[in-house]
Amino acid sequence: MPNSVRAREKYARFAKTYDQGRDRPEPTRLAAVARLELAAGQTVLDMGCGTGLSLPLLEEAIGPKGRIVGIDLSPEMLAHARARVARQQWRNVTLVPAAAGEQELPVDADAALLYLTHDIMRTPRAVAWVVQHLKPGGHVVAVGIQWAPWWQFRVNWRIWGLARSYTTTTEGLRAPWSHLAALLPNLRVETFWKGGMYLAWGTKAP
Repeated sequence: MPNSVRAREKYARFAKTYDQGRDRPEPTRLAAVARLELAAGQTVLDMGCGTGLSLPLLEEAIGPKGRIVGIDLSPEMLAHARARVARQQWRNVTLVPAAAGEQELPVDADAALLYLTHDIMRTPRAVAWVVQHLKPGGHVVAVGIQWAPWWQFRVNWRIWGLARSYTTTTEGLRAPWSHLAALLPNLRVETFWKGGMYLAWGTKAP
């Protein structure tokens, strides 16, 4: 099972260097935000927002009249996200220091992004919390690592290294989206990077 204490310890170490080499959005992040189908003025949840790497893309999509709520359990990572928000002078971003599912929000969102958040995806309560805070018809998009087919030895070796560094559990790596699929029967999944990553998207029932 995911362990929030260990996760905080891991990301406290990574916070200072996490953004290095990420001057441009990764193609997967661009694809994920596109799948959210955001419109100007909408509200979006950025779950496990970390240092805020997705914030510029989300901000561009919703505009100044929209709202972003970023949630992350690492104070150190959120400090970098706050600095990013301050530099850009965004006034419509709220950053919440909490583990997913442990914070009540006075908001119903139009969409939710879970980008490289395996621990959240493998916590049923957290996934249910995300869906609960979506409006009917709201979009959910998740991107993450998964075990590739067994013959992709090099890919799986890389997945093992990423999981060891950035997650606290390898449970569910065969189908990381399964808890989300149980709540969103229309969930669709694409795989890439020779099967070592996935992009899942769906909508909350009206």
